[in-house]
Amino acid sequence: MAIAGATWIFGASQQPVRLPAYLRGQVHAAGVDFGVYRIFLLAVVVALTLALALLVERTKFGAQVRAAVDDARAARGLGIEVDRVFTTAFALGSGLAGLGGALGIEVLGLDSAFPLKFMVYFLLVVVVGGAGTLRGPLLAAMILGVCDVAAKYYLPQAGAFTIYAVMVVLLLAFPAGLLGRRT
Repeated sequence: MAIAGATWIFGASQQPVRLPAYLRGQVHAAGVDFGVYRIFLLAVVVALTLALALLVERTKFGAQVRAAVDDARAARGLGIEVDRVFTTAFALGSGLAGLGGALGIEVLGLDSAFPLKFMVYFLLVVVVGGAGTLRGPLLAAMILGVCDVAAKYYLPQAGAFTIYAVMVVLLLAFPAGLLGRRT
């Protein structure tokens, strides 16, 4: 319904996005040009990854999330408000997803079907990365992203198929995900 509503209000064509002047342009380093906005995105990803890792691994809230995910009944018995913890974690994840979408618009383009175009990629990253870790999906995103772009550049006839082949190979080698929990 949201996609249909956005299409009705804004139309089906891609919407223009204009970055602020300080995020436009190129930086020349080591004989290569890097986009200022891409460097900004990389800095945001590093900062958010470190903040999330600290939140999950070094705070009381992170311990509550880990306990509630591992055994909700035991966590309740210890006095943890599991529903509140899950609601807060869901709200945080939703906010980060929205931030990711907003930051990715300039690179990926904005149209009403924006979320559906990349949903499979998002799911692949989570599956290949593994459950129960932040580092796994981050590593999976880097591996799959580099393989996807390199394959589209060097093997354009293979198209988007390459990312699925990489996914299958990685899942055969790491059935629980790259850094997922082994049961």
